[in-house]
Amino acid sequence: MNIIADLHIHSKYSRACSTALDIANLEKWARIKGLGLLGTGDFTHPKWSKEIKKHLSEDESGILRTKTNFPFALQTEISLIYTDEDKGRRVHHVILAPNLEVVSQITEYLLTHGRIDYDGRPIFKIPSDMFVYELRKISKDIEVIPAHIWTPWFGMFGSKSGFDSMKECFKDQEKHVHAIETGISSDPAMNWRLSQLDKKQIVSFSDSHSFWPWRIGREATIFDLKKFNYKNLLKAIRTGNGLSGTIEVDPAYGKYHFDGHRNCNIMTSPAQSIKMKNFCPECRKELTLGVAHRVEELADRPQGYKLKNAKPYYSMLPLSEIISAMKGKAMSTKAVWTDYDKLRKRFGSEYDILLKTSQERLSEEVHPKIAELIIKNRQGKLKVNPGYDGVYGELEVESLNPKEAKEKKRIIRAKPKQKDLGKFF
Repeated sequence: MNIIADLHIHSKYSRACSTALDIANLEKWARIKGLGLLGTGDFTHPKWSKEIKKHLSEDESGILRTKTNFPFALQTEISLIYTDEDKGRRVHHVILAPNLEVVSQITEYLLTHGRIDYDGRPIFKIPSDMFVYELRKISKDIEVIPAHIWTPWFGMFGSKSGFDSMKECFKDQEKHVHAIETGISSDPAMNWRLSQLDKKQIVSFSDSHSFWPWRIGREATIFDLKKFNYKNLLKAIRTGNGLSGTIEVDPAYGKYHFDGHRNCNIMTSPAQSIKMKNFCPECRKELTLGVAHRVEELADRPQGYKLKNAKPYYSMLPLSEIISAMKGKAMSTKAVWTDYDKLRKRFGSEYDILLKTSQERLSEEVHPKIAELIIKNRQGKLKVNPGYDGVYGELEVESLNPKEAKEKKRIIRAKPKQKDLGKFF
Protein backbone atom coordinates (compact mmCIF):
# COMPACT_ATOMS: atom_id res chain seq x y z
CA MET A 1 0.00 0.00 0.00
CA ASN A 2 1.51 3.32 -1.12
CA ILE A 3 0.95 6.10 1.43
CA ILE A 4 2.08 9.72 1.59
CA ALA A 5 2.43 10.58 5.29
CA ASP A 6 2.96 13.74 7.30
CA LEU A 7 3.90 12.67 10.82
CA HIS A 8 4.98 15.98 12.31
CA ILE A 9 2.13 18.40 12.87
CA HIS A 10 0.61 20.39 15.72
CA SER A 11 -2.79 21.07 17.23
CA LYS A 12 -4.59 24.28 18.16
CA TYR A 13 -3.04 23.94 21.62
CA SER A 14 0.51 24.60 20.42
CA ARG A 15 1.89 28.13 20.41
CA ALA A 16 1.70 30.08 17.15
CA CYS A 17 -0.79 27.60 15.69
CA SER A 18 -4.20 28.12 14.09
CA THR A 19 -7.06 28.06 16.61
CA ALA A 20 -9.07 26.11 14.02
CA LEU A 21 -6.52 23.30 13.93
CA ASP A 22 -8.82 20.44 14.96
CA ILE A 23 -9.33 16.83 13.85
CA ALA A 24 -12.07 17.70 11.34
CA ASN A 25 -9.97 20.32 9.55
CA LEU A 26 -6.88 18.14 9.61
CA GLU A 27 -8.76 15.32 7.91
CA LYS A 28 -10.45 17.63 5.38
CA TRP A 29 -7.24 19.28 4.23
CA ALA A 30 -5.17 16.11 4.37
CA ARG A 31 -7.56 14.59 1.84
CA ILE A 32 -7.39 17.72 -0.33
CA LYS A 33 -3.59 17.61 -0.18
CA GLY A 34 -3.48 13.91 -1.03
CA LEU A 35 -2.07 12.64 2.26
CA GLY A 36 -2.89 9.10 3.33
CA LEU A 37 -1.68 9.33 6.95
CA LEU A 38 -1.30 12.14 9.49
CA GLY A 39 0.32 12.40 12.87
CA THR A 40 -2.06 13.43 15.63
CA GLY A 41 0.32 16.06 16.96
CA ASP A 42 0.54 17.12 20.61
CA PHE A 43 -0.70 13.90 22.22
CA THR A 44 0.59 14.92 25.66
CA HIS A 45 -1.61 18.01 25.91
CA PRO A 46 -4.60 17.23 28.19
CA LYS A 47 -7.24 19.01 26.09
CA TRP A 48 -5.93 17.69 22.78
CA SER A 49 -5.65 14.19 24.23
CA LYS A 50 -9.38 14.34 25.04
CA GLU A 51 -10.16 15.36 21.45
CA ILE A 52 -8.02 12.53 20.09
CA LYS A 53 -9.93 10.02 22.19
CA LYS A 54 -13.28 11.59 21.27
CA HIS A 55 -12.80 11.77 17.51
CA LEU A 56 -10.44 8.86 16.76
CA SER A 57 -11.04 5.18 17.35
CA GLU A 58 -8.25 2.76 18.23
CA ASP A 59 -7.79 -0.87 17.24
CA GLU A 60 -4.99 -3.43 17.35
CA SER A 61 -3.30 -2.00 14.25
CA GLY A 62 -1.86 0.94 16.17
CA ILE A 63 -3.40 3.32 13.61
CA LEU A 64 -6.29 5.47 14.83
CA ARG A 65 -9.16 6.41 12.51
CA THR A 66 -11.89 9.01 12.25
CA LYS A 67 -15.55 8.07 11.74
CA THR A 68 -14.95 8.46 7.99
CA ASN A 69 -11.92 6.16 8.19
CA PHE A 70 -9.06 8.63 7.79
CA PRO A 71 -5.92 7.29 9.54
CA PHE A 72 -3.79 9.00 12.19
CA ALA A 73 -0.64 7.84 13.98
CA LEU A 74 -0.04 8.96 17.57
CA GLN A 75 2.62 11.67 17.44
CA THR A 76 3.91 14.66 19.34
CA GLU A 77 6.92 16.98 19.46
CA ILE A 78 8.91 17.60 22.64
CA SER A 79 11.36 20.43 23.29
CA LEU A 80 14.39 19.55 25.42
CA ILE A 81 16.38 22.47 26.84
CA TYR A 82 19.30 21.52 29.03
CA THR A 83 23.02 21.94 29.68
CA ASP A 84 25.47 19.39 28.32
CA GLU A 85 29.23 19.72 28.80
CA ASP A 86 28.77 23.33 29.97
CA LYS A 87 26.91 24.26 26.80
CA GLY A 88 23.24 25.15 26.55
CA ARG A 89 21.30 22.79 24.29
CA ARG A 90 17.87 23.26 22.73
CA VAL A 91 16.64 20.27 20.74
CA HIS A 92 13.27 19.25 19.34
CA HIS A 93 12.28 15.61 18.87
CA VAL A 94 9.30 13.98 17.15
CA ILE A 95 7.81 11.11 19.16
CA LEU A 96 5.70 8.26 17.72
CA ALA A 97 3.73 5.92 19.97
CA PRO A 98 2.01 2.57 19.28
CA ASN A 99 -1.21 3.07 21.29
CA LEU A 100 -3.05 5.27 23.76
CA GLU A 101 -1.91 3.26 26.77
CA VAL A 102 1.72 3.98 25.90
CA VAL A 103 0.81 7.65 25.36
CA SER A 104 -0.60 7.70 28.88
CA GLN A 105 2.66 6.29 30.27
CA ILE A 106 4.74 8.82 28.32
CA THR A 107 2.58 11.58 29.75
CA GLU A 108 3.00 10.27 33.30
CA TYR A 109 6.77 10.18 32.84
CA LEU A 110 6.89 13.75 31.54
CA LEU A 111 4.78 14.97 34.46
CA THR A 112 7.60 13.93 36.77
CA HIS A 113 9.75 16.54 34.99
CA GLY A 114 7.31 19.44 34.58
CA ARG A 115 4.00 20.64 33.17
CA ILE A 116 2.25 19.52 30.00
CA ASP A 117 -0.81 21.76 29.98
CA TYR A 118 0.64 25.10 28.84
CA ASP A 119 1.71 24.15 25.29
CA GLY A 120 1.21 21.32 22.82
CA ARG A 121 4.99 21.19 22.48
CA PRO A 122 6.10 21.28 26.14
CA ILE A 123 9.64 21.97 27.32
CA PHE A 124 11.64 19.72 29.65
CA LYS A 125 15.12 19.83 31.13
CA ILE A 126 15.97 16.27 30.07
CA PRO A 127 19.14 15.33 28.15
CA SER A 128 18.41 13.62 24.83
CA ASP A 129 20.15 10.37 25.77
CA MET A 130 18.21 10.08 29.03
CA PHE A 131 15.00 10.91 27.17
CA VAL A 132 15.47 8.04 24.72
CA TYR A 133 16.49 5.67 27.52
CA GLU A 134 13.44 6.44 29.65
CA LEU A 135 10.99 6.18 26.76
CA ARG A 136 12.42 2.81 25.77
CA LYS A 137 11.77 1.63 29.32
CA ILE A 138 8.10 2.41 28.70
CA SER A 139 7.95 0.68 25.31
CA LYS A 140 10.46 -0.46 22.71
CA ASP A 141 7.88 0.59 20.11
CA ILE A 142 8.24 4.28 20.87
CA GLU A 143 10.25 6.05 18.19
CA VAL A 144 12.28 9.24 18.77
CA ILE A 145 13.21 11.18 15.63
CA PRO A 146 15.34 14.33 15.95
CA ALA A 147 13.25 17.05 14.33
CA HIS A 148 14.34 19.50 11.60
CA ILE A 149 17.89 18.61 12.51
CA TRP A 150 19.62 21.64 10.96
CA THR A 151 17.41 24.46 12.26
CA PRO A 152 19.72 26.98 14.02
CA TRP A 153 17.75 27.34 17.24
CA PHE A 154 16.20 23.93 17.91
CA GLY A 155 17.85 21.41 15.58
CA MET A 156 20.22 18.65 16.68
CA PHE A 157 22.89 20.10 14.36
CA GLY A 158 21.72 23.72 14.76
CA SER A 159 24.32 26.48 14.69
CA LYS A 160 23.02 28.13 17.88
CA SER A 161 22.72 25.25 20.33
CA GLY A 162 23.26 22.02 18.45
CA PHE A 163 25.75 19.18 18.47
CA ASP A 164 28.41 18.21 15.95
CA SER A 165 27.36 14.56 15.85
CA MET A 166 24.45 12.29 16.69
CA LYS A 167 26.75 10.43 19.08
CA GLU A 168 27.44 13.65 20.96
CA CYS A 169 23.69 14.27 21.27
CA PHE A 170 22.43 10.79 22.16
CA LYS A 171 25.61 9.20 23.57
CA ASP A 172 25.10 5.47 24.23
CA GLN A 173 21.47 5.71 23.08
CA GLU A 174 22.40 6.80 19.55
CA LYS A 175 21.95 3.21 18.29
CA HIS A 176 18.26 3.47 19.19
CA VAL A 177 17.70 6.55 17.01
CA HIS A 178 17.02 5.25 13.52
CA ALA A 179 15.96 8.26 11.44
CA ILE A 180 16.42 12.00 11.05
CA GLU A 181 13.98 14.63 9.81
CA THR A 182 15.45 16.88 7.11
CA GLY A 183 13.50 20.04 7.92
CA ILE A 184 12.42 22.53 5.29
CA SER A 185 15.86 24.14 4.90
CA SER A 186 17.63 20.88 3.97
CA ASP A 187 17.04 17.93 1.65
CA PRO A 188 18.45 14.37 1.48
CA ALA A 189 21.34 15.41 -0.80
CA MET A 190 22.61 17.82 1.86
CA ASN A 191 22.40 15.09 4.50
CA TRP A 192 24.20 12.53 2.31
CA ARG A 193 27.31 14.67 2.74
CA LEU A 194 27.68 13.47 6.35
CA SER A 195 28.97 9.92 6.58
CA GLN A 196 27.75 9.73 10.18
CA LEU A 197 24.17 9.68 8.82
CA ASP A 198 24.70 6.82 6.35
CA LYS A 199 22.90 4.26 8.49
CA LYS A 200 20.03 6.56 9.43
CA GLN A 201 16.79 6.71 7.47
CA ILE A 202 15.78 10.10 6.10
CA VAL A 203 12.20 11.26 6.66
CA SER A 204 10.51 14.55 5.88
CA PHE A 205 7.41 16.04 7.50
CA SER A 206 5.84 19.50 7.52
CA ASP A 207 5.92 20.61 11.18
CA SER A 208 2.70 22.32 10.18
CA HIS A 209 1.14 24.97 12.40
CA SER A 210 -2.04 25.17 10.31
CA PHE A 211 -4.13 22.99 8.01
CA TRP A 212 -3.79 25.16 4.90
CA PRO A 213 -2.40 23.29 1.86
CA TRP A 214 0.72 25.44 1.66
CA ARG A 215 1.62 24.22 5.17
CA ILE A 216 0.25 20.72 5.83
CA GLY A 217 2.06 18.07 3.81
CA ARG A 218 4.48 20.56 2.25
CA GLU A 219 7.06 17.94 3.21
CA ALA A 220 6.11 14.29 3.53
CA THR A 221 7.40 10.73 3.43
CA ILE A 222 6.24 8.04 1.01
CA PHE A 223 5.72 4.59 2.51
CA ASP A 224 4.94 1.34 0.70
CA LEU A 225 3.58 -0.94 3.42
CA LYS A 226 2.50 -4.54 2.82
CA LYS A 227 0.02 -4.14 5.65
CA PHE A 228 -1.08 -0.76 6.94
CA ASN A 229 -0.29 -0.85 10.65
CA TYR A 230 2.00 0.81 13.17
CA LYS A 231 4.34 -2.20 13.27
CA ASN A 232 5.13 -1.93 9.55
CA LEU A 233 5.33 1.86 9.73
CA LEU A 234 7.88 1.55 12.52
CA LYS A 235 9.83 -1.08 10.57
CA ALA A 236 10.02 1.26 7.56
CA ILE A 237 11.33 4.14 9.68
CA ARG A 238 13.86 1.93 11.43
CA THR A 239 15.17 -0.15 8.53
CA GLY A 240 14.08 1.58 5.30
CA ASN A 241 12.11 -1.54 4.31
CA GLY A 242 8.84 0.02 3.19
CA LEU A 243 10.18 3.59 3.01
CA SER A 244 10.05 4.64 -0.65
CA GLY A 245 11.31 8.22 -0.50
CA THR A 246 10.42 11.74 0.52
CA ILE A 247 8.76 14.88 -0.77
CA GLU A 248 10.75 18.02 0.02
CA VAL A 249 10.36 21.69 -0.64
CA ASP A 250 13.34 23.32 -2.31
CA PRO A 251 15.72 23.85 0.66
CA ALA A 252 16.15 27.49 -0.35
CA TYR A 253 12.46 27.98 0.51
CA GLY A 254 13.15 27.26 4.17
CA LYS A 255 13.34 30.05 6.72
CA TYR A 256 16.90 29.20 7.72
CA HIS A 257 18.61 28.06 4.53
CA PHE A 258 21.10 30.95 4.14
CA ASP A 259 22.74 33.17 6.75
CA GLY A 260 21.57 36.63 7.67
CA HIS A 261 19.82 39.13 9.90
CA ARG A 262 16.12 39.68 9.34
CA ASN A 263 16.01 43.00 11.22
CA CYS A 264 18.90 44.34 9.14
CA ASN A 265 17.56 43.00 5.82
CA ILE A 266 20.82 41.14 5.34
CA MET A 267 21.14 37.76 3.62
CA THR A 268 24.45 36.09 2.77
CA SER A 269 25.74 32.79 1.46
CA PRO A 270 28.05 30.72 3.68
CA ALA A 271 31.10 31.86 1.68
CA GLN A 272 30.16 35.51 2.07
CA SER A 273 29.53 35.07 5.80
CA ILE A 274 32.95 33.54 6.28
CA LYS A 275 34.55 36.56 4.59
CA MET A 276 32.72 38.75 7.11
CA LYS A 277 33.78 36.44 9.96
CA ASN A 278 30.06 35.64 10.48
CA PHE A 279 29.23 39.16 11.66
CA CYS A 280 26.49 41.41 10.32
CA PRO A 281 27.87 44.50 8.51
CA GLU A 282 24.91 46.59 9.70
CA CYS A 283 24.49 45.91 13.43
CA ARG A 284 27.91 44.30 14.04
CA LYS A 285 26.32 41.33 15.82
CA GLU A 286 26.73 37.68 14.92
CA LEU A 287 24.72 36.54 11.92
CA THR A 288 22.18 33.76 12.30
CA LEU A 289 24.02 31.00 10.48
CA GLY A 290 21.69 28.95 8.32
CA VAL A 291 21.49 25.32 7.34
CA ALA A 292 23.71 25.60 4.25
CA HIS A 293 26.49 27.08 6.38
CA ARG A 294 26.18 24.45 9.07
CA VAL A 295 26.22 21.61 6.53
CA GLU A 296 29.50 22.96 5.16
CA GLU A 297 30.95 22.95 8.68
CA LEU A 298 30.04 19.33 9.42
CA ALA A 299 30.17 17.68 5.98
CA ASP A 300 32.97 15.22 5.26
CA ARG A 301 31.92 14.77 1.63
CA PRO A 302 31.78 17.20 -1.31
CA GLN A 303 28.66 18.88 -2.61
CA GLY A 304 26.91 16.64 -5.12
CA TYR A 305 27.84 13.39 -3.38
CA LYS A 306 25.12 10.74 -3.76
CA LEU A 307 24.78 8.01 -1.20
CA LYS A 308 24.71 4.51 -2.65
CA ASN A 309 21.21 2.97 -2.54
CA ALA A 310 19.74 6.25 -1.29
CA LYS A 311 15.98 6.66 -1.39
CA PRO A 312 14.69 8.97 -4.14
CA TYR A 313 13.06 12.29 -3.36
CA TYR A 314 10.95 14.95 -5.05
CA SER A 315 11.89 18.60 -4.56
CA MET A 316 8.92 20.92 -5.09
CA LEU A 317 6.90 23.81 -3.71
CA PRO A 318 3.21 23.71 -2.72
CA LEU A 319 0.74 24.36 -5.53
CA SER A 320 -0.61 27.50 -3.83
CA GLU A 321 2.89 28.99 -3.83
CA ILE A 322 3.17 28.61 -7.60
CA ILE A 323 -0.24 30.11 -8.36
CA SER A 324 0.40 32.93 -5.89
CA ALA A 325 3.75 33.84 -7.45
CA MET A 326 2.36 33.82 -10.98
CA LYS A 327 -0.65 35.95 -10.11
CA GLY A 328 1.24 38.30 -7.82
CA LYS A 329 -1.36 37.65 -5.13
CA ALA A 330 -1.17 36.34 -1.57
CA MET A 331 -1.85 32.61 -1.21
CA SER A 332 -5.04 33.20 0.78
CA THR A 333 -6.68 35.47 -1.83
CA LYS A 334 -9.73 34.54 -3.90
CA ALA A 335 -7.73 34.74 -7.16
CA VAL A 336 -5.36 32.01 -5.99
CA TRP A 337 -8.11 29.85 -4.47
CA THR A 338 -10.12 29.99 -7.70
CA ASP A 339 -7.34 28.43 -9.76
CA TYR A 340 -6.44 26.01 -6.97
CA ASP A 341 -10.03 24.74 -6.76
CA LYS A 342 -10.34 24.43 -10.54
CA LEU A 343 -7.35 22.14 -10.66
CA ARG A 344 -8.31 20.12 -7.63
CA LYS A 345 -11.88 19.50 -8.74
CA ARG A 346 -10.72 18.42 -12.18
CA PHE A 347 -7.65 16.35 -11.36
CA GLY A 348 -7.99 15.20 -7.73
CA SER A 349 -5.72 15.96 -4.80
CA GLU A 350 -2.87 18.48 -4.84
CA TYR A 351 -0.33 15.66 -4.96
CA ASP A 352 -2.12 14.19 -7.99
CA ILE A 353 -1.69 17.57 -9.68
CA LEU A 354 1.92 18.08 -8.62
CA LEU A 355 3.13 14.56 -9.37
CA LYS A 356 0.94 13.00 -12.08
CA THR A 357 -1.14 15.31 -14.30
CA SER A 358 0.33 16.24 -17.71
CA GLN A 359 1.06 19.81 -18.77
CA GLU A 360 -1.46 19.54 -21.62
CA ARG A 361 -4.27 18.58 -19.27
CA LEU A 362 -3.28 21.22 -16.73
CA SER A 363 -3.40 23.91 -19.43
CA GLU A 364 -7.08 23.14 -19.98
CA GLU A 365 -7.91 24.51 -16.54
CA VAL A 366 -5.38 27.26 -15.82
CA HIS A 367 -3.09 29.64 -17.66
CA PRO A 368 -0.47 27.72 -19.71
CA LYS A 369 2.32 29.53 -17.83
CA ILE A 370 1.02 28.15 -14.53
CA ALA A 371 0.77 24.68 -16.08
CA GLU A 372 4.37 25.01 -17.28
CA LEU A 373 5.54 26.00 -13.79
CA ILE A 374 3.79 23.02 -12.21
CA ILE A 375 5.77 20.71 -14.50
CA LYS A 376 9.04 22.56 -13.79
CA ASN A 377 8.21 22.30 -10.10
CA ARG A 378 7.85 18.53 -10.49
CA GLN A 379 11.26 18.44 -12.14
CA GLY A 380 12.90 20.60 -9.47
CA LYS A 381 13.71 23.34 -12.00
CA LEU A 382 12.23 26.40 -10.28
CA LYS A 383 14.46 29.12 -8.88
CA VAL A 384 13.98 30.16 -5.27
CA ASN A 385 15.68 33.11 -3.59
CA PRO A 386 16.94 31.64 -0.30
CA GLY A 387 15.24 32.17 3.03
CA TYR A 388 17.25 33.36 6.04
CA ASP A 389 16.88 34.13 9.75
CA GLY A 390 13.17 33.27 9.95
CA VAL A 391 12.21 34.64 6.50
CA TYR A 392 10.83 32.18 3.96
CA GLY A 393 12.48 31.92 0.56
CA GLU A 394 10.70 33.39 -2.45
CA LEU A 395 9.87 31.75 -5.76
CA GLU A 396 11.39 33.80 -8.58
CA VAL A 397 8.98 33.94 -11.53
CA GLU A 398 7.59 36.56 -13.87
CA SER A 399 4.10 37.41 -12.62
CA LEU A 400 1.13 37.27 -14.98
CA ASN A 401 0.06 40.54 -13.34
CA PRO A 402 3.29 42.48 -12.82
CA LYS A 403 1.47 45.68 -11.82
CA GLU A 404 -0.27 43.82 -9.01
CA ALA A 405 2.72 41.79 -7.89
CA LYS A 406 3.91 42.22 -4.34
CA GLU A 407 6.90 44.51 -3.92
CA LYS A 408 10.08 42.93 -2.67
CA LYS A 409 10.41 43.96 0.96
CA ARG A 410 13.81 42.62 1.76
CA ILE A 411 17.21 43.89 0.73
CA ILE A 412 19.79 41.32 -0.28
CA ARG A 413 23.28 42.54 0.63
CA ALA A 414 25.48 39.72 -0.62
CA LYS A 415 28.60 41.92 -0.71
CA PRO A 416 28.63 44.62 1.96
CA LYS A 417 30.74 47.65 1.22
CA GLN A 418 34.36 47.25 2.16
CA LYS A 419 34.28 50.40 4.28
CA ASP A 420 31.61 48.82 6.46
CA LEU A 421 33.81 45.80 7.01
CA GLY A 422 36.81 48.03 7.65
CA LYS A 423 35.06 49.97 10.38
CA PHE A 424 34.21 46.79 12.17
CA PHE A 425 37.22 44.56 11.62
